[in-house]
Amino acid sequence: MMIDLQAAPFNLDDEAIAWVEQTLVGLSTADKISQLFVLLSRTPPEQTLAELVRFKPGGITRIYSADVDAEIALARSYIEASAIPPLISADLEGSRMSLPFGTIVPNPLGLASVNDVEATEAISTVMAEEARAMGLNWSFTPVIDINKAFRSAIVGTRSYGSDIRTIHDHAMAQIGAFQRAGVAATVKHWPGEGYDDRDQHLVTTVNPLSLEEWDETYGRLYAAAIGAGVMAVMTAHIAFPGFVRELDPDAGAEAFRPATLSPVLNIDLLRDGLGFNGLIVSDATPMAGFGDWGPREQTVPEAVMAGCDVILFSDDPDADVGFLHAALADGRLTAERLDAAVTRILGLKAALKLQHRQLPEPSATKALLARPASRQLADQVTARVPTLVKDVQNLLPLDPKKHKRILIYSGGIILPFVPHPVPFSLPERLKAEGFEVTLFQQGMTADASQFDLVLYLFGEETTLTRSRIFLDWTKLTGSIFGAMHRLWYEVPTLMISFGYPYYLYDAPRVPTYINAYGSAEPIQAAVLEALVGRAEFSGSNPIDPFCGSDQGKY
Repeated sequence: MMIDLQAAPFNLDDEAIAWVEQTLVGLSTADKISQLFVLLSRTPPEQTLAELVRFKPGGITRIYSADVDAEIALARSYIEASAIPPLISADLEGSRMSLPFGTIVPNPLGLASVNDVEATEAISTVMAEEARAMGLNWSFTPVIDINKAFRSAIVGTRSYGSDIRTIHDHAMAQIGAFQRAGVAATVKHWPGEGYDDRDQHLVTTVNPLSLEEWDETYGRLYAAAIGAGVMAVMTAHIAFPGFVRELDPDAGAEAFRPATLSPVLNIDLLRDGLGFNGLIVSDATPMAGFGDWGPREQTVPEAVMAGCDVILFSDDPDADVGFLHAALADGRLTAERLDAAVTRILGLKAALKLQHRQLPEPSATKALLARPASRQLADQVTARVPTLVKDVQNLLPLDPKKHKRILIYSGGIILPFVPHPVPFSLPERLKAEGFEVTLFQQGMTADASQFDLVLYLFGEETTLTRSRIFLDWTKLTGSIFGAMHRLWYEVPTLMISFGYPYYLYDAPRVPTYINAYGSAEPIQAAVLEALVGRAEFSGSNPIDPFCGSDQGKY
């Protein structure tokens, strides 16, 4: 398979092409196979380097510790110790997915609520500059899924909402900002998530659109991203039976094969149909949406033959390497296909100029992280995120003279890799404003006469391996009787979601409701400013918070 490295998105000159070609020729078969893997790296920095040097993966996705000096040292040591410069990737999605030592910025849904493309471009530039200073050179963003299935726990706050034009404009701004700063952008999740309310971590999900409907939605978004020069597409554990059945009306079970394992979706539609010349990376292969389709000795080689140039994550990399060697030996994987995948991997590295191994000194890196100007910009944009969805009781602004005694119901902030909920800082912020705050505890009796305001706080941004996000009244109140008791006719009531924006589905009659989309400290501070009237609620609804029903509007 001929790959045009001079063409977009690689745009390599003769010198860079020569580096790709010479590097490829110098690789053994074992080294080529190792290049196919991007491994998840979560161990402490001091434990990480030796294993990476031994395995020699094409790259890693780093889950960062809070120790900035150790993380800078790890990145420099890893790059210096690698015969071929590695791809170092992350999900730069903002909010709780911001770098722990970088500038905390809004997530995509929060940026969509601001709906200022220049602001998204500026925020994305900050993200990319800080990432590149840390050695990060590849982000698995932007998410161009369409937030249509409100019950979906996996799209949620990661996308730019449900409007195609909004998604397009903000995603293109992020692609441009990232790639100008030397961070390869990735659009995901091919061929399009958002209409299925299940989670591909748990099951192969389905894009249910007809080909005509897909062309007008996801097709437009992917074509635009390719036209903008996006360097990578993440193919996901999502089936697209509408396209497969166009080619074969009798496809049967094959119509529901995930894109990760589908040459029809990756090669016929993405490469040949949309003309994508860049890198195709699988979504995380330990996910059940991939594993549902067979044992890894079968599916890992199939993914490469189906068009995946990069295998993302592995619970047992050495075993997976063995499966690819076996597939080469018996012909299920061809040498030509292996070389094509490695060529694109090297082409991406050359396009990012990784062969020059240029990193700022550690002191310069630290100076670039969370600069005052970057924090000021992020805070200014974050202040525009909070969205007042409704206030039928004319409650706001809050005033300690009128609403002094506050009863708070909350399950805390739920984070993907943290085993226990994290407490909100908003209660302490309210105390500092002169309010008296009581946190509801299991076994308490909620006596409305003892309070001037009831406040519900939820903090569930997009989560992993959860089929649904919903308001669990029994868990929240501690009993089935508490679950049935509504206080808002006895005392003023306010519900705030710092994440999932659809709680009105479970509480349509709550009189005042706010969406803040993210739970990081800057957004909690911004919500407080709006609650007490020092700032306006200027965010708009990037999705339908009423979930397709008028019930929640009143």
